[in-house]
Amino acid sequence: MADIRAALVDRPGEADLCVKRVSSRGLAHDDALWYICRHRQDAQVCVYFCSRGMAEVKICFVNNYSMTGWKNKHRLRGRFGK
Repeated sequence: MADIRAALVDRPGEADLCVKRVSSRGLAHDDALWYICRHRQDAQVCVYFCSRGMAEVKICFVNNYSMTGWKNKHRLRGRFGK
């Protein structure tokens, strides 16, 4: 059971949210800095990656902190950074 359905996109211009993966849980905050864990019980939000047609949000992983964040107004804003 996922909290949010997301589609991965290759280009930031196609994304609703650009995300940077961080190396520790303590660095993860807000919607755009994610620490990815393997077990649901360790997660704050469970994301299911699916096709664009089934997704609630389009995500692009980026390497630069300055590129992170929401690219438009979205109803899920604030849901990832609980």
